[in-house]
Amino acid sequence: MKKTNYSLQEMEEKLYVAVISDALDGLGFTAQSPDISFSIHTGKVKLVGRCKTTLWSDLYHMDPNPYELELKAVDDCQPGEIFIAAAAGSNRSGIWGELLSTAARNSGCTGALVDGSIRDISKINDMGFTVFAKGKRVYDSQNRQRVIDIDVPVEIGGVRFCPGDLVFCDEDGVVVIPQEVEEAAIEKAMLKVNAENITRDEIKKGMKATDAYKKYGVL
Repeated sequence: MKKTNYSLQEMEEKLYVAVISDALDGLGFTAQSPDISFSIHTGKVKLVGRCKTTLWSDLYHMDPNPYELELKAVDDCQPGEIFIAAAAGSNRSGIWGELLSTAARNSGCTGALVDGSIRDISKINDMGFTVFAKGKRVYDSQNRQRVIDIDVPVEIGGVRFCPGDLVFCDEDGVVVIPQEVEEAAIEKAMLKVNAENITRDEIKKGMKATDAYKKYGVL
């Protein structure tokens, strides 16, 4: 498989979740956005990077090594990666907070996507670290939740996230690009953005939406 030649910065500047989703639709990948509302958001309005995956589980016993794998995952995070916390939407504790945000940023991690709850929201906002999360909960994760595996395929909202996959997050939601269609999806999205810009300019000048669609084939 061939990865895109565009940098993460270029993709963040030019692309967005909806146009990526449309590009994937055109390639036959019609279910790449989790059926989840990530209502808690800190930092930048847009997050683009490659998946650093972690799988979480709820606990109901005393855990002798509560933070071992989550700290390893954060410390191993590479520049340009997004920490993916697949916690099955659990609200049992706030699994992400200020200290993990600080450590992740030090490792070069660009942000976190949490299918679960977070805490220390104001402090994370003050840091400017970008997190998209399903919810918030004040409880610490110790003896409540823990990472049980890292760097493995995980599922969030019915969508598979694999280590190294490109993921886009913004106000519209989240979409992940399977690596086998990454190059084609990004090229298709870039072409659509250009066509959308042309169509928008024509409509602003007075062209009817129907005529613009017939001419440029973009909506």
